[in-house]
Amino acid sequence: MILEINGEKRTLEDGVTIAALLLALGLDRRGIAIARNDDIVSASEYDHTICGSEDRIEIIRAVAGG
Repeated sequence: MILEINGEKRTLEDGVTIAALLLALGLDRRGIAIARNDDIVSASEYDHTICGSEDRIEIIRAVAGG
C-alpha cells in the first residue's frame, strides 16, 4: 500500500500499524505526535491503529534545544 508520510509517498506492507510504521522508520515513540488523515492518534493507540492505503500520516517530533 502507499502512504503519504510528511508529504512523501512510501510503499509499505498492507495492514501496518502506527507502531510498526515508527519501527520501520527507525523512530522512537517518545516525543512523537502522529496525525492520520488530519486526526491526532493517541500514543496509547499506536499498536492498534492500522493504516490504510492512501492515508496521510504526519509525524511531528519534539526537539529540545535553545
